[in-house]
Amino acid sequence: MATLAKSANIDLNSVFGAAASQFRGLNPNEPGQWPLLPKFAAWVVVAVLIVGLSWFAVLSSADEALEAERAREPTLKQDYRSKLTQAVNLEELRKQKLQVEEYVTQLEKQLPGKAEMDALLSDINQAGLGRGLQFELFRPGQVLVKDYYAELPIALKVSGRYHDIGSFTADVSNLSRIVTLHNVTISVPKDTKDSGGALTMEATARTYRYLDADEVMEQKKAADKAKQGAKK
Repeated sequence: MATLAKSANIDLNSVFGAAASQFRGLNPNEPGQWPLLPKFAAWVVVAVLIVGLSWFAVLSSADEALEAERAREPTLKQDYRSKLTQAVNLEELRKQKLQVEEYVTQLEKQLPGKAEMDALLSDINQAGLGRGLQFELFRPGQVLVKDYYAELPIALKVSGRYHDIGSFTADVSNLSRIVTLHNVTISVPKDTKDSGGALTMEATARTYRYLDADEVMEQKKAADKAKQGAKK
């Protein structure tokens, strides 16, 4: 038994000695000339380093992603609270939306179409004549086209008694269509002896109409061309 143990010990020593001898005198500039065992050991070391570096890179990117998500957490919580509030008040918000849509529809009804502009101008003129005013000037200006509506300025100059002029402005504000008065000036005529107490009012009346489908399309095309020109 002692002989077998001694023989095994000698064999192990010779194996370890032979393995260790393969690592002696290695030339780092010529790894291709290394014995099999050093080549395998070097491959294992390189593989471990690659796996370790890759794992570190993965953990690093995951840590950055985690920090980014943590930074987003307060914003997400605020967004959640906001949406929760909206969800709780959803029915009330729907009612408010319907009210706003109804209000917008009412305002749109007060804007005449292109075909109704002549009738509106006649209504303004009749409002003045109905109050006994004398029109010295009634001149529609150039139509100003906006994004969703067109604006028509009208230069006015009327003469009459103070209360009649006041009633005329009230009648204009009560027309079924929207008409506003701007730059209003009231003065006494130069020849006060023949005026009979009459005053002169100069103002710019502005009325508005909605654009028809063709005009809206033209406005959209013009806006697109302007954007393309700005990009160039």
